[in-house]
Amino acid sequence: MPVFTFSGKDASGQKVSGERTAPNKQSLSQQLRRERITPGAIREKGKEFALPTFGSGKVKIKDIAIFFRQFSVMIDAGLPLVQCLEILAANQESQAFQKTLTGVRTTVEGGATLANAMRQYPNVFDDLTTNMIEAGETGGILDIILQRLATYVEKAVRLKSAVKSALIYPVAVVTIAVLIVAALLKWVVPIFSNLFAGLGVALPLPTRIVIGMSAFVQGFWWLFLVVGGGLFFGIGQIRKTHAGRYYFDKILLTIPVIGSLLRKIAVGRFTRTLGTLITSGVPILEGLSITAKTSGNAVLEEALMKVRKAIEEGRTIVDPLKECGVFPNMVTQMIGVGEATGAMDSMLQKIADFYEEEVDAATRDMLAMLEPIIIGMLGVTIGGIVISLYMPLFAMIAKLAG
Repeated sequence: MPVFTFSGKDASGQKVSGERTAPNKQSLSQQLRRERITPGAIREKGKEFALPTFGSGKVKIKDIAIFFRQFSVMIDAGLPLVQCLEILAANQESQAFQKTLTGVRTTVEGGATLANAMRQYPNVFDDLTTNMIEAGETGGILDIILQRLATYVEKAVRLKSAVKSALIYPVAVVTIAVLIVAALLKWVVPIFSNLFAGLGVALPLPTRIVIGMSAFVQGFWWLFLVVGGGLFFGIGQIRKTHAGRYYFDKILLTIPVIGSLLRKIAVGRFTRTLGTLITSGVPILEGLSITAKTSGNAVLEEALMKVRKAIEEGRTIVDPLKECGVFPNMVTQMIGVGEATGAMDSMLQKIADFYEEEVDAATRDMLAMLEPIIIGMLGVTIGGIVISLYMPLFAMIAKLAG
């Protein structure tokens, strides 16, 4: 069996440490508790300085939402923090999330706060989560904070799912259309091209264009892969820079229909995040910084940092929000009312509810508008290719009939 080093406190509060043999860390922890020793750090001997592997792999946001909901129920029921983390880690299907929660539990056992333990895994627990957890621990309302986090993440999951569902249909139709056109140009058009060459007939302009496109695809099909890969890589590199991300997001916001939808999503996320933070007791300046970082839009991020700076200088939140030109008048007016009445947190939540409903309606409208446009473009493209191929045959038949 492996040998573990441990540290902790006995019943009188004195620090103790030593080495023990045990099947695993959990067994040693239980053994120490039976001896009335509160365990702190427990590490396998020889691996005290091993690099941490917790949090590796991607954790689904849905798993995090379920974790917060279960965690809040267990804390509300009076279970100790370490025991909650141990039970929740053992019941995770995701290996990455299980390792993360095990790492959080070990750090908490060593005497760290839950917020600081979670800060070790920024890929799983963002600044919003850790700051809210810290506020909950400080105010003794951790169960309430966890409930708010669960509600916040669940609403974020629903919003993301609504947008993703709306995009599935147009993306699928466009992809199928591209594959059909590629198949026609690659395999069908060459058959007709050889037939026309054997007959020696004069070809109309549409037919020559289609045959030319087919010849280009036959000889330079790899060019499409190179250009597509280059665009994908180039956009990715541009978005890694702050200036590139800012201008890219700014262009997206100006696109008809799509820009309006993206703006509504950004406003809904901003108001939901800031409202949740303020309700949980996080100061507004810290809340604006966290909201800016988690906004997902560089234009909104820059606007919120300007608002934060203006508030630091002693101004109210409403005027800088209006000046940045990103937020609709209705949003700034409602925030102004909330600030004046001292109910900004509840007002922000109401705005978020409104805009989430607006996003649902906008995605439905966009889908209803895109459907006939996509089908029309599909029919014109494929129908045009087919008709252009049959035009010489129609001309030959008319000539023979005459």
